[in-house]
Amino acid sequence: MVKHIVLFKLKEEAPAERKLEVMHAFKQAIEALPAKIPFVRKVEVGLNINPGESWHIALYSEFDSLEDVKAYAAHPDHVAAAALLADVKESRACVDYEI
Repeated sequence: MVKHIVLFKLKEEAPAERKLEVMHAFKQAIEALPAKIPFVRKVEVGLNINPGESWHIALYSEFDSLEDVKAYAAHPDHVAAAALLADVKESRACVDYEI
């Protein structure tokens, strides 16, 4: 099994209302993906409630293999969900590890 963890930092200059709107839309879109992409074993999106921290969104997901992670990344429904962050995303960090 591969665990796929991604953190997103949003642009400081983006209006707070816009950031919240995008964060909630992204969460809804990503959490809908297991119904559309059968090889997504589990997905969870957390929106940071601690204003003292740098990262705004945490995505946790599970797959059977790294090949499934790569297929997920290229899947049109995932690409559309990721595009929701395009205008407010500052940076992204990712770790994929096998258990």
